[in-house]
Amino acid sequence: MPEQSLPSWNDGPARRAILDFVARVTDPSHPDFVRPAERIATFDNDGTLWCEQPKQSQFFFAEARLEALADKDPSLRERQPFKAFLEHDLNTLASLGKQAAFEAVFMTHAGMTIEEFNAIAKVWLASAVHPVLHRSFTRCVYQPQLELLDYLRANGFKNFIVSGGGLEFMRAFAEEVYGIPTEQVIGSSTKTRFEVIDGRVQMMKIAELGSFDDREVKTENIALHIGRRPILAFGNSDGDLAMLRYVKSGAGARLALLLHHDDAEREFAYDREFRLSPLVEALDHAADFGIDVVSMKRDWATVFVD
Repeated sequence: MPEQSLPSWNDGPARRAILDFVARVTDPSHPDFVRPAERIATFDNDGTLWCEQPKQSQFFFAEARLEALADKDPSLRERQPFKAFLEHDLNTLASLGKQAAFEAVFMTHAGMTIEEFNAIAKVWLASAVHPVLHRSFTRCVYQPQLELLDYLRANGFKNFIVSGGGLEFMRAFAEEVYGIPTEQVIGSSTKTRFEVIDGRVQMMKIAELGSFDDREVKTENIALHIGRRPILAFGNSDGDLAMLRYVKSGAGARLALLLHHDDAEREFAYDREFRLSPLVEALDHAADFGIDVVSMKRDWATVFVD
């Protein structure tokens, strides 16, 4: 029953918009009906499905990797951007620009096979604890969003992650945490190289950026990897605006949702001042683009997984 769906969402415009939208596109008798093959939903990850403050989780992972690398090569501690990472210097990281910061992150992920990286990421995720929330990073996911993913799946949707975060890093936990299989994860990536090691073919990650999946590149990768325009998208920053507008520009029923972090008591309150993932244009022009703003404070009865 719709009234029993999304229990961690408060009854309000956002929850009603979701329930109404899903009801319309799944009703064969409704003019907005969408056949199951076209029920594609895309979600940003950092700040949309799990916490991204005081910085994205992958930065914490990269810092741990850098510490290990710097023990072997102390010169890294004096070279930017590695110095800023190791000293937790957010101002310097922000000044480098989002792509430059992520390129440094990806450099710490190279020189190993995809399988080796996956194993390293899983070990870190199993033990690392968020420094502010004091819970494992995989328990920093948002309960309302887990319910939404389940609700969409139950109604014939295929959910994809489309994030600026690292592709292989997200694949290390996406299926277990979100129920989203690895082939439905799109993210930033390093290039890989075909190698034969001990008679076995391997894909080796190399220290070269392949795709930085942010802003307009998100729509390019959706077209490339999914091949269908989504009918629902959920983001939380200006980096998601192109994806949200791409969804709303399609024909028929469409729903674009923008999460506003305005709950300092239960999580964090930020938008313009968070330079690693700012929310300025998308928030100011949400109404102009037909985007529904979801207020964490107003629309969510609970925030984190209990």
